[in-house]
Amino acid sequence: MTVYVDDAVWPWRGVRWAHLMADTLDELHAFAQRLGIPRRAFQNKTSGAHYDVDTAMRERAIALGAVAISRHRDRELVHAVIANAKAQGRGERP
Repeated sequence: MTVYVDDAVWPWRGVRWAHLMADTLDELHAFAQRLGIPRRAFQNKTSGAHYDVDTAMRERAIALGAVAISRHRDRELVHAVIANAKAQGRGERP
């Protein structure tokens, strides 16, 4: 099982954000808890099951073992991870 964090490219309120995703929801929630992210921050809408993390938290996630994935270098892997996140997000409520 793997936790992934994509590039921090999404600007919002002057900060760049990334998505924290995982092979399973249990693993995703457990990893988010290790980062100190509250469960209420979980998102499962059209972008799929994920937590938003800012650039500093992205670096912490990588230090804790998350796999950094790049929309530019790892296109196939990113598409697979996002597809999995979308499939997981359909059934879970925040």
